[in-house]
Amino acid sequence: MILITEFMDETWVDWLRERSPVTYEPDLPDRPDDLARLAREARALIVRNRTQVRGDLLDAGFACVGRLGVGLDNIDLDGCHARGIEVFPATGANTLSVAEYVVTTAAMLLRGAYGLRAQMEAGAWPRAQAGQGREIAGKILGLVGYGEIARVTGRLGRALGMEVIASDPFAPDFDGAREATLEEVLEQADIVSLHVPLTEATKNLIDAGALAAMRPGAVLVNAARGGVVDEAALCEALRAGRLGGAALDTFADEPLGADHPFTDVPNLILTPHIGGVTREANTRVSEMTARKVASHLGLV
Repeated sequence: MILITEFMDETWVDWLRERSPVTYEPDLPDRPDDLARLAREARALIVRNRTQVRGDLLDAGFACVGRLGVGLDNIDLDGCHARGIEVFPATGANTLSVAEYVVTTAAMLLRGAYGLRAQMEAGAWPRAQAGQGREIAGKILGLVGYGEIARVTGRLGRALGMEVIASDPFAPDFDGAREATLEEVLEQADIVSLHVPLTEATKNLIDAGALAAMRPGAVLVNAARGGVVDEAALCEALRAGRLGGAALDTFADEPLGADHPFTDVPNLILTPHIGGVTREANTRVSEMTARKVASHLGLV
């Protein structure tokens, strides 16, 4: 049996059903006891980012994990390796969707004219206020991390007339971007976009000190991993008016806890971890994952 614990393109769920028994229950991350029970019957798990593949779950006996996406911080890779469990991320399948999210959201934040509906419906005409927005062309796009998604983000930024700089101690090259340190990215960029995994080294990488180092009026976009940004410090910086805006697609706690700091914070866009989830990307991610899992199980 193949156990799919989070949402997947139905066409590729059906494709798997033609080859194997499938249990498809997209709410299993909220039902850990059922998840543990069903995992013991599974030859493979297919998950997104909410299913925690670690601890006792690793001893359920499945042969592989298909990840509907690329982030692997919800999967104990060392534990999988020790048990001979193969892990298959959908590398590259949602790259364009994330890159488009970063560039279009940054453009919205710079323009700053898209939150005025309530005033207009109330009879106001805030044209002078809305006319203070900025163009994206000519701005500096700073990328923290320079892997595949960051490179495509840079390519889109250059197409819109942006200069691209990037920091990444592990990048093999900086083709398409000017190499910079993290400090230089924060000091120089009009838009700072994060493209790093969540590790001990990157936890709260963008803290109060990093936010204070950013250019006044700059905007921050995090479509990478929750926990890389100190969320409370970001809210303080936005309330103080030092930043031009921010967009968060990933969070330290998902869904947001009752004590989240975001209420009434100005110039802040929140989206529910969907930077890499579009119809097109979901189809590509689902196909890649289904084919990898089926191949490993000898079903194709």
